[in-house]
Amino acid sequence: MQKLKYESPAIQKMNAGLMNKYGSRTEYEPVKQIDGVAVKDLIAQYGSPLFVISERTIRRTYQNAVRAFKTRYPKVQFAWSYKTNYINAVCKVFHQEGSWAEVVSGFEYRKALGNGVPGNKIIFNGPEKTNEELKLAINNDSLIHIDHFEELYQLIDLSDELGKKPRVAIRVNMDTGIYPMWDRFGFNYENGQAWSAIQKIVASGKLQLTGLHCHIGTFMLSTDAYAIAVKKLGDLAMNAKTQLNTQIQYLDLGGGLPSANTLRGAYLPGSDTIPSVDEFAEAITNALLQLGFSSNELPLLILESGRALIDDAGYLLGSVLANKRLSDGRRATIMDFGVNILFTSFWYEHKISPAQDFTHHTEDMVLYGPLCMNIDVVRQSVNLPLLNRGDQVVVHKVGAYNMTQWMQFIQMRPNVVMIDEKGNTHLIREAETLEYIEQMEKMPDHLQHFSL
Repeated sequence: MQKLKYESPAIQKMNAGLMNKYGSRTEYEPVKQIDGVAVKDLIAQYGSPLFVISERTIRRTYQNAVRAFKTRYPKVQFAWSYKTNYINAVCKVFHQEGSWAEVVSGFEYRKALGNGVPGNKIIFNGPEKTNEELKLAINNDSLIHIDHFEELYQLIDLSDELGKKPRVAIRVNMDTGIYPMWDRFGFNYENGQAWSAIQKIVASGKLQLTGLHCHIGTFMLSTDAYAIAVKKLGDLAMNAKTQLNTQIQYLDLGGGLPSANTLRGAYLPGSDTIPSVDEFAEAITNALLQLGFSSNELPLLILESGRALIDDAGYLLGSVLANKRLSDGRRATIMDFGVNILFTSFWYEHKISPAQDFTHHTEDMVLYGPLCMNIDVVRQSVNLPLLNRGDQVVVHKVGAYNMTQWMQFIQMRPNVVMIDEKGNTHLIREAETLEYIEQMEKMPDHLQHFSL
């Protein structure tokens, strides 16, 4: 073994910080690097603000989720939720790990095909699917999840036109004890619509009913709700088998599993309150094994988790523009990123870490973005060390939805880089330019010239 290089001992002053309102110490640790790559080097090379994706974290998080379910149930398949983050490099990491694709629009469907996902491993969800998009999905033998009766009739017509028998499932909404209930999408279990849809599909003889799907909510904190969902989907599946002689091949529990982010207004941090992936796996698989199916008829369990698999892998690096005092005396710090690219700041109290050493002085402050709009607030109240112009920060757990719901408003969207497992950085989405923004615009001839 190679002898380690000698390093002289060093003494570093401890930063205890101020106590927070709960009487516990506020936690400050400078975050100077991500996966071994210095924050200052990333910003120097790619600019500020900057999104950073950790490939290592994606793979480890995914592998942990797969382990949690596959050690408890023999037939499990994950399908990556494209709407959560559809940057191609991110999607391909999940596909390399064995994840199918779950999409909710024709746009996402074509991205999945472009990423090399076989058509028979794409799940097509969502309430709007055009005839052309459905034809594409049918011809590629994709799993089409029906949202409403109009879509059901639309598919029956297309099956006649194409001479094919599409593989379909129905989306089911139900009361799982979580309110408000998500009943906007799919067919309701309690009022009999779901069973009616199943009967119509089987009676038509034009469609292959292969699965049942539900998505009971988002950022779910109840494992019991998933157990209830499994029981109700299982009831439909068992009735389809016994009454209609139709074997349901899979149950799709959708997504909704939470990340460790802290919801706005929460009393405790998310890391202390969310159930672990093992707890969700235990509740779901136990319910599945109690449905009464024989071992050779157990349905495939499909999971469409997005947020829980990608949030931890995303970081947003940014810089301080200025400080000022508000009329009530509070300190206000203005950052070079705002709600235009950190959309989830409307939902979460994101952890924010200084990216350099700091003094022991801290203060409650408001963190604003740079946009000319009053709602551009990154954190409404946060206790941080005093930050000066040019200082840099790291915003944690931003991998979900920020790179799909971001806006081109006042400022253009920044670079996105991925750090691979060897510590190499890759530009996976270029920052926008004025030419990119204007390339879709057309100018009428009569507006070409003017004189001021």
